[in-house]
Amino acid sequence: MKDFISQKRASGYPYQSSARILHHFDLLAAEKFPGESTITQEMCSAWIQSKPGEHPNSLLRRVTPVRQLGKYMKGLGHDAYVIPGHIPNRQIKYEAHIYTTAELKSYFHAIDHCPPSPYSPTRRYVMPVIFRILYCCGLRSSEARLLKKEDVDIETGKISVRESKGWKARIVYMSEDLQEVCREYDSIMESMFPDRQAFFPNKSGNCFSKSILDYWFHEFWDKLPESGAITGNPARVHDFRHGYAVHRLNQWVKEGEDINALYPYLSEYMGHSNYADTDYYLSLVEDFYPEMEQRLSSVNDDILPEVHHEEE
Repeated sequence: MKDFISQKRASGYPYQSSARILHHFDLLAAEKFPGESTITQEMCSAWIQSKPGEHPNSLLRRVTPVRQLGKYMKGLGHDAYVIPGHIPNRQIKYEAHIYTTAELKSYFHAIDHCPPSPYSPTRRYVMPVIFRILYCCGLRSSEARLLKKEDVDIETGKISVRESKGWKARIVYMSEDLQEVCREYDSIMESMFPDRQAFFPNKSGNCFSKSILDYWFHEFWDKLPESGAITGNPARVHDFRHGYAVHRLNQWVKEGEDINALYPYLSEYMGHSNYADTDYYLSLVEDFYPEMEQRLSSVNDDILPEVHHEEE
């Protein structure tokens, strides 16, 4: 198992959450199957057993690293059981909520007036900036939360994203308005934590925990009148990223831009490893702006031009 994790990390994957999952799998195997020296079907069946109230997507995240470990061991010649690909059932796709202009104004007005907290002195300053970066730059919540101070150039507007989904590093740029917001924020943080490493520090100067953005979001969003008017899946932090992509495509169409030419750059900007991930946003645009369906329907029928990378 250690060799497998080392191989993943040597390939450029942080492999942190999956390593923790494998550690718990190892504890289960040691407790319930102490005599086994390889992965067995019985062992996997015990692991796959759903926990009370566990979401199918959470179960999938638990199963995938164990399946990969089984394949790795089998490739080395061990008689290891590999969990079939159809177990568990397919991941459930959330229906994204695309925020309206009114919803965005209402939400940002609320967090801009976040009261001071004795437990988290930086919160009132971090919230307005980090959520604007999520929406204005299309970052994933983990990408924004883990930004280092050196990753954000407030003079040029360049944000260097190090760890992202698929672990593909990339560079995104802020608008001038967002740069100014970040400059004001950074000056405040400099006075509080002059030697900080995290761009968004908690009271100890470190990056905030994984769950904090969801907590903050619902603390303010759930109190807004707009939150009660939503039908279907509830709004989530990740929907800011979806909203960025949809509104960017919408803007290009309104400006008469060539979507075929710009589409690969959106895929690159979002940090997608393949165009299939970006295709998802086309369906959202068609649902949210029906009049654009004709303009967008042919995007992937053409051969997409290659995005050329420039080395710095």
